Amino acid sequence: QVQLVQSGGGLVQAGGSLALSCAASERTFVGYAVGWFRQAPAREREFVAAVSWNGGSTYYADSVRGRFTISRDNAKNTVILQMNSLKPEDTAVYYCAAANYVSHYDASYNYWGQGTQVTVSS
Repeated sequence: QVQLVQSGGGLVQAGGSLALSCAASERTFVGYAVGWFRQAPAREREFVAAVSWNGGSTYYADSVRGRFTISRDNAKNTVILQMNSLKPEDTAVYYCAAANYVSHYDASYNYWGQGTQVTVSS
């Protein structure tokens, strides 16, 4: 069992930056791919970014590529989603999740963080 604890998020103006953190408690992240997803009100949860178990490969949704960066530090058991040039349409609840392999599909992920709100004002 992997428990994921998220931190970061909040309110920022358009064009600003925020960083989200996802930490594994009680058990290491090593061996798990980690993804970030988001869900805006009245919308389906959507893939944002993912990183392979060793950080060697990263994947992004077209809507965030070039603005968001996912990284991991297995020694610190942490995955970071750095979000730059934020837009109002990035407003959503963001979730980190861990899986046995990298995937764009939320059904592939076994463990989920508690979610954190990101609000971007125009």
